[in-house]
Amino acid sequence: PVLFYSLIIIFGCFPETDGTVFRILTKAEGLMGEDVPLELLFHLPVNYPSCLPAISVHSEHLTRAQSMTVKEKLLKQAENLLSEPMVHELVLWIQHNLRHVLNQPETGSGREKCTFATGTTVDDGLWMTLLHLDHMRAKTKYVQTVEKWASDLQLTGRLMFMGKIILILLQGDRSNIKEYLILQKTSKVDVDSSGKKCKEKMISVLFETKVQTEHKRFLAFEVKEYSSLDELQKEFETAGLKKLFSEFVLGLVK
Repeated sequence: PVLFYSLIIIFGCFPETDGTVFRILTKAEGLMGEDVPLELLFHLPVNYPSCLPAISVHSEHLTRAQSMTVKEKLLKQAENLLSEPMVHELVLWIQHNLRHVLNQPETGSGREKCTFATGTTVDDGLWMTLLHLDHMRAKTKYVQTVEKWASDLQLTGRLMFMGKIILILLQGDRSNIKEYLILQKTSKVDVDSSGKKCKEKMISVLFETKVQTEHKRFLAFEVKEYSSLDELQKEFETAGLKKLFSEFVLGLVK
């Protein structure tokens, strides 16, 4: 069994929340006895360990479905460790149990539940968030990456371009939106002025809200270009987001 792993602490990954993100690189035994490299991302909210962390699992040696199964099993294991520091224990657990996890039927993504200081339990349900990007230098590659992440995480919505304004509207399970934000902030998705690959440092979360009855349910993730502000506004109004457009998007127009 692998007993060592490298740890990277990432600060400032979630503009809308406090907390810390740990990126852990480790290995575990796969189905055929081979070493499987794993990248585990743990987002610890401010009331951790009373609240379950958000967990993301990535490995070039696993399918997307297998990665989701590993994530679900880790979250299930974390439920047994509530109110105790659990990251180290979860890493050791997957190091010893990956082979058995991969032998089990694959599961879909579950909805995370979080126990807050008040003792109440909240089911995240269907959420929506709007992100603002300052620029895209490597636009084609960047757009392809965003589309892939949205597809992998079963998120719908829009990547919207209007002049210099770039917006990403995401709708889906809140835990998957959190995972998207981790990917957006920790992956080299663009290039700097010298053409060198770089991470996204100029992103802001304009709003996050639980999907209400008046909000449109998007059926797919689409990339759209708008020729005018009126056209962009119409997209938001059609989605039942007229007030949010006025409060958060109009201020971006210079």
